[in-house]
Amino acid sequence: MRKHIVAGNWKMNNSIQEGLELVKAIKANYAGNNQLIIGAPFLHLSMVNETLKGSNIAVAAQNCHHEESGAFTGEISTSMLASANIPYVIIGHSERREYNHETNAQLAAKVDLAIKYRLTPIFCCGESLDIREKEQHFNWITTQLKESVFHLTAENFAKIIIAYEPIWAIGTGVTASAEQAQEIHAHIRKEIVHQYDAAIADRTSILYGGSCKPNNAKELFANADVDGGLIGGASLNAHDFITIANSF
Repeated sequence: MRKHIVAGNWKMNNSIQEGLELVKAIKANYAGNNQLIIGAPFLHLSMVNETLKGSNIAVAAQNCHHEESGAFTGEISTSMLASANIPYVIIGHSERREYNHETNAQLAAKVDLAIKYRLTPIFCCGESLDIREKEQHFNWITTQLKESVFHLTAENFAKIIIAYEPIWAIGTGVTASAEQAQEIHAHIRKEIVHQYDAAIADRTSILYGGSCKPNNAKELFANADVDGGLIGGASLNAHDFITIANSF
């Protein structure tokens, strides 16, 4: 049985005080059993982790470095995250790929280090509007998977979460439908079957990361291969985030 997961990504938002109030509100008002994860900025992680003690809500880092240690000023390693008891880390978010020019090879190294230090990677994949309009999106996603996570053993692949980001429908004025979300999620699961087997594919949670909001979460989550969401803006509001988490 796959886990239903709703992961919030605060991105570069919230002061320490704002983050603390938001986490307290989510913890106090969420009574469901689905897995909630809060992806907070590095400066917030220890505070969020401490505040969430005793709850079924976990914390994720928004990134990690692809080297284990070294002269990389301003970066955070997986061993640092592990030492702070951070259980999850987002890897390969579309904004990191675009603005920081992260390659599939670098992301593969990040995934390996996350697993080495017993962090659960939330691995992001997705295509741009240009790729979608050229009808190359299925091959694009398959390549991202092959070059960043399909090198893993079956045992280690079973430890990761996949998040699909329809970059073509984020800030472009184009809207992705629930049917389109299901189509690409089904493709991802099919590729996992081909690389591993049906049992592993059936256990892999695949999250939808494209403008999931309280008014469309139920429709999205009703799809057979959509196991939850990677939530951006709506995760900055406790009521909206909890409403989405209760949409299964």
